Amino acid sequence: MTHEDHRASTPRGRARREQLVRIGLDLLAEGGWAAITARAVADRAGTRPGLLHHYFNGLPGLHVAVAQRATEMIVDPVVDALLAAPDPPAAVAALHDLVPHMAAGERNLRLAAELLVRALRDPRMAAERRDWSRGLRDRITERLAQLRPDWPAERRAGTATLCTALLDGLLLQLVLDPGLPTGPALDAAAALVAKP
Repeated sequence: MTHEDHRASTPRGRARREQLVRIGLDLLAEGGWAAITARAVADRAGTRPGLLHHYFNGLPGLHVAVAQRATEMIVDPVVDALLAAPDPPAAVAALHDLVPHMAAGERNLRLAAELLVRALRDPRMAAERRDWSRGLRDRITERLAQLRPDWPAERRAGTATLCTALLDGLLLQLVLDPGLPTGPALDAAAALVAKP
């Protein structure tokens, strides 16, 4: 992923790296990926453009860090609530509460749209997104093994794939139609994890 040497592991280095990622997020929300240039980040940070090489191994590394952080902000709260739910009905209730907020507000809407578009156009970002999706599917499969140990492994894996696709698909639909009611889709998905 990103490059960090000993200076980036100090408290001051971590704070500077965090500042650069926040600036990258702001620029992404304001003007898309094209707005995140070494010069623009350096100007906002009050530093020199070469600092990106130190903390991120260059601009592409910063882009990956920004995409990771945007995903953490937009999708991870939904995933965490889903996986922390004690049972499927609680998971569905958590999704009902959180999914509509994934792309709520102009900032999240822009960030979500940029994440999706970039993953389609940039092989490195596509690989990052693929790895994130695989990790998510694995986590959901593990949770289903706890909640539904009677299900065959194939059913748990298939349900995890559908849950991941549901989150991605709803995020895309919310980007395209921010007022979309997500409840009916979530209710339909709940039937997938109901006991036969």
